[in-house]
Amino acid sequence: MEMNPQQVADRARQLQDRVVPQIDEARQNLVDLNNRVVTFIRANPGTCLLGAVAIGFLVGRIASRR
Repeated sequence: MEMNPQQVADRARQLQDRVVPQIDEARQNLVDLNNRVVTFIRANPGTCLLGAVAIGFLVGRIASRR
């Protein structure tokens, strides 16, 4: 099935019209998630620091076994 350049351009526009809103929604969801995470970290810095140390310890243990 051959397509002429106009058909390819139309298909590309249709794809863009479907994908761009999804990308924008995903971007907004990531911004919202980031804001919630930052708020949590600011409200609970000690808990987050202990969690980061624990995860670092576990990663170090796993990495040292190889």
